[in-house]
Amino acid sequence: METQAPKRTAAFFDLDKTIIARSSALAFSRSFYHGGLINRRSVLKSAYAQFVFLVGGADHDQMERMREYLSALCRGWDVQQVREIVAETLHDMIDPIIYDEAASLIEEHHAAGRDVVIVSSSGAEVVEPIGDMLGADRVVATRMVVEDGRYSGEIDFYAYGPNKAAAVKELARTEGYDLTSCYAYSDSITDLPMLLEVGHPYAVNPDRGLRREATGRGWPVLVFSRPVALRQRVPTLSVPSRPVLAATAIGAGVTAAGFVWYLARKRR
Repeated sequence: METQAPKRTAAFFDLDKTIIARSSALAFSRSFYHGGLINRRSVLKSAYAQFVFLVGGADHDQMERMREYLSALCRGWDVQQVREIVAETLHDMIDPIIYDEAASLIEEHHAAGRDVVIVSSSGAEVVEPIGDMLGADRVVATRMVVEDGRYSGEIDFYAYGPNKAAAVKELARTEGYDLTSCYAYSDSITDLPMLLEVGHPYAVNPDRGLRREATGRGWPVLVFSRPVALRQRVPTLSVPSRPVLAATAIGAGVTAAGFVWYLARKRR
């Protein structure tokens, strides 16, 4: 009698405040400043936005004003210049703020034979190198429209809210994942649709809305609090060399997508 092959499984991770302790996109604001893409005033505004992101205290109108400002800011940026800035500064900006607990979970899922998929509303050119750094098998991220080598300010695919859930379902279809046996991790109520798609949802450092949902549904709540540099932590999770980062950064999406749209992902 022919036995049926076991279905594949995966663990889906949000990125900001789930795997890393800050906004992945805003972490590059100073690098953009030194590269001449933004001015000092914009750096200060992004620092304020980072604070809002961390405390989760902005209302809808504040989020929309900041999103519109950042959207106008990145329009016209040179794509290649942004890619080069990301490739050159990724290690310094991101490696030290990865949660030790998240890195351990990624290792555990891989050891159990599950794929690891990062699903983030930040731009693909940030998320893909981070995924490579962590050994993720796949990445789902926001992609911006590029015209004549510059960002138009329009979105090709926005990895936010229900779109994340749809992307997870599509991956399950194409990769053969059994979602009832899959895992998902996020800090934000906006990722509730993604969490509802899997059999094992977890709230990580949850905002107020997600904590309320997790408590009501009996989901586990995890607290990640130990950022650690991967190079100091585990040799198998070492950061790739800069040539590898540069090659990885040539994806369809862009860092600017996260820089512009990260605010809406939390409290749209």
